[in-house]
Amino acid sequence: MIHTTAIVDPGARLAEDVEVGPFSVIGPDVEIGPGSRIGPHVVIKGPTVLGARTRIFQFASVGEDCQDKKYSGEPTRLVMGDDNVIREGVTLHRGTAQDRGETTIGSRNLFMAYVHVGHDCIIGDDCVLANQATLAGHVTLGNFVILGGLSAIHQFCHFGDHAMAGGGSIITKDTPAFVMINGNPAQVHGLNLVGLKRRGFSTEAIKALSDSYRLVYRQGLTVAQALDEIRSRYSLPETEAFAASIEVSTRGIVR
Repeated sequence: MIHTTAIVDPGARLAEDVEVGPFSVIGPDVEIGPGSRIGPHVVIKGPTVLGARTRIFQFASVGEDCQDKKYSGEPTRLVMGDDNVIREGVTLHRGTAQDRGETTIGSRNLFMAYVHVGHDCIIGDDCVLANQATLAGHVTLGNFVILGGLSAIHQFCHFGDHAMAGGGSIITKDTPAFVMINGNPAQVHGLNLVGLKRRGFSTEAIKALSDSYRLVYRQGLTVAQALDEIRSRYSLPETEAFAASIEVSTRGIVR
């Protein structure tokens, strides 16, 4: 299961059925869950925890020291859930002691070739990051997020559940849940209606979200006024999630 040319530190903890390809290097303080397959020429540095059925392709670098200049070798972590796919050349960095000390990634995410996830990021479940999408440090992605290829997110930005960014987008503001953005700088282009329908959202929820979107972006209201109006009209979990994703914004939302 472990190729003879692979180097696995005695301090690493691998489930019995983990496969490790040729010329891969796994350092101490690395934990890899059952059913995982590590391809050739992969480097994994700890402290890092990878959940069950992780699939890593060649030349990926997982759990490396971050590129923050104030990082001084502290034992920060990368923690990932189950069923993640990490394609060729992906770089996933650990956290910094000055923030959370941990980069946290959920389950069932797809990181396409050459994606970069910076230090202290938080990524939810079921996200797709297309080729060369880049997250600076301290970025938060919700669940079911889609980032187009060559898109980039500035430090400390939040990206809400079910939101989508088109390819090449430069994102310097917070993105509310359920919306689509595109461009440089990124601007909002409506709700992610196709994604909502594919994921089985009810007609009632989609209609309420469409109305909520108009209140925020088309009625000339302040953000506070729009959120008050949304909550006075609707009590659905979807509209509350939309409102809450705006309320937590510290950088201001994409307009």
